[in-house]
Amino acid sequence: MAINVSEFIIQRIREWGVTRVFGFPGDGIGEFDGMLGKTDRDGDGLEYIRPTHEEICSLMATAHAKFTGEVGVCVATSSPGAFHMLNGLYDAQMDNQPVVAIVGQQGLAALGTFVQQESNLERTFADVACYVETITTPDQAQVVVDTAFRTAKLRLQPAVIVLPHDVQAMDWQEPAPANWVSRSSAVAASTAITPPIAEIQAMAEIINAGQKVTFLVGHGATGATDEVLEAADLAGAGIITSLRGKAVVPSDVAYHTQQLGLLGSKPSLDQMKGCDTLVILGANYPYGQFLPATGQARAVQVDLKPEQLGIRYPTEVNLWGDVKSVLTAVIPLLKRHDDRSWQEKAAADMADWETEMQDQADIAYDDGVNPRRVFAGLNDRLPDGAIVTCDAGTTADWYGHHIRLRRGMMGDLSGRLATMLAAMPYATAAKFAYPDRPVVCTIGDGAFQMLGMNELITVKKYLSRWKNKQLIVVIMHNDDLGQVSWEMRTEDGNPMWRGSQDVETVDYAGYAELLGFRGIAVKDDDAVAAALDAAFAHDGVTVIDAYVSRNVPPLPPHITREYALNTAKSLIKGDPVELDVIKDSAKAMAAEGLDRVKGALHLGGDRDLDEKDD
Repeated sequence: MAINVSEFIIQRIREWGVTRVFGFPGDGIGEFDGMLGKTDRDGDGLEYIRPTHEEICSLMATAHAKFTGEVGVCVATSSPGAFHMLNGLYDAQMDNQPVVAIVGQQGLAALGTFVQQESNLERTFADVACYVETITTPDQAQVVVDTAFRTAKLRLQPAVIVLPHDVQAMDWQEPAPANWVSRSSAVAASTAITPPIAEIQAMAEIINAGQKVTFLVGHGATGATDEVLEAADLAGAGIITSLRGKAVVPSDVAYHTQQLGLLGSKPSLDQMKGCDTLVILGANYPYGQFLPATGQARAVQVDLKPEQLGIRYPTEVNLWGDVKSVLTAVIPLLKRHDDRSWQEKAAADMADWETEMQDQADIAYDDGVNPRRVFAGLNDRLPDGAIVTCDAGTTADWYGHHIRLRRGMMGDLSGRLATMLAAMPYATAAKFAYPDRPVVCTIGDGAFQMLGMNELITVKKYLSRWKNKQLIVVIMHNDDLGQVSWEMRTEDGNPMWRGSQDVETVDYAGYAELLGFRGIAVKDDDAVAAALDAAFAHDGVTVIDAYVSRNVPPLPPHITREYALNTAKSLIKGDPVELDVIKDSAKAMAAEGLDRVKGALHLGGDRDLDEKDD
């Protein structure tokens, strides 16, 4: 039976293992959308998910790739739709995710003639995508589609197929042997890459020689949990995970000290200050100020992205390969360290840190709910198999400090791009990928106003498809773009500026109820537990509208002199919520213990403020 180019592309996508696409229609992609509808009616098509905005389509495709390991696919019309998808595609690019975007274009004869919605899409996507190509003839369709998927999977990057409107409807047939015609296959090469044995031996020798070994584990180690734990056990190593690698190592591993840096733990910082060997596994941790001093530690890095090897710390050995394969090869060469003191210290320090985090969550503030209490309570109630998404901003601080993912759980966020509003598309994509699992979205009110409120409409549209309908959206409602407000104070020494930072207050619980969902407003600390209990008891959508204080400081574990001085400068210049900032910061500092308070009060010299004032 004769088919056209659009029908062939849909068939080929299915051959690549795709069952679901996230799209938004428009005349530039009209014939392709029409064939999506036709194949859907015939029962052999792709599941088509249409949210409320093209940016959400690309973020959902990225999230699908993150949560499943499959290629995420998004579809949009020409210029405006294509442009809207850029943010989500940059999220895929910067977090190393395979995504294929199919975008419409005006007819071939219109290219370069300045007609409506015609633009140079190849140039537009050249920076974000590892492969961009326009299909100009039916014979080209097969090789372009295959190359896009193969390249996205192998390079862990987005690829873009530009599909002119007239080409979409052209007849297609299997390419015949001919000059200039490529006949391709829908098969990707394996990424289970193991470097030469000499490099494996060099890695083992460095780990075996170390006395204080620390593993820094990122999302690139997904699927290698057992191998990471076995290698760490042999080496007597402490483990730190990046924010995106949080789920790779179960939280009940005592010497897993969670994250590093501004939203990390002090035990992780102490590991970095004291280790003599650093093993970086599938992580592209960018904050060099928290890594060991140059020359302090011997270092090894393993990554599938060769361009990201050896760029964060002076490593002795860089292994281009996937973490699971490399560790499988190196484990037989590792000698068991009988001295467990380094690992035991990490575990003891982490136990103390967990006590401090609970103390922080127990603080009562006069100007709103303690956001830490919300996250600590959420963590206590997470069921097995839960998927937690997190947005950019102070939400990420509380997520890093308080959420502990057990084996079998998932969690993710927009990492290197750190775009706002991603948590809602991520949560919705997770429900489509795992319709039998509970999903929790944690998000700030600023991000929720961007496109999160729209995404609740998408949830309403598709809720009936999910076997487990439990989706909990926890909104940090403080009428403030909180992370930036604190960055203005701590990085630049400027007071928070209400003209840019204030968020118009909205009754989010009431909005949820308008859509037929359960909405719960939480306006004091005593109501947090009951709200969370009600949400987890409800087989449906619950929006928890938590009216939290805007002045709770996202205190880093490593409070520097610069951090304290800039904050003081911002207050001297007349911060509009100065008194509440001072009061809430004092309460937070008091919960950190006497030694760190004494250090914070000592502003002399260049000493870090978390040292003891002897």
